[in-house]
Amino acid sequence: MTEQQYKKLQWASRRGMLELDVVLLPYLEQHSKDFSDSDVHHYQEFLEETDPDLYAWIMGFETPKPKFAEIVATIREFVDKQIK
Repeated sequence: MTEQQYKKLQWASRRGMLELDVVLLPYLEQHSKDFSDSDVHHYQEFLEETDPDLYAWIMGFETPKPKFAEIVATIREFVDKQIK
């Protein structure tokens, strides 16, 4: 991932909801070094979804779209590790 790609994802990870900011920014910081080009595109596409949808998926209130199920599971696992 290039520095420019990282900065774009970092900016896009800053949301209108503080609850998402405190999850998505640390997640990106910790996991972006392992992102493939495909992961970068997929995460970028994930961030195009609405804040209420992202929040509901990450918190487990709703089932994510199938194409985002894996990334949501990864983010939820990251959150669980941070809490413990």
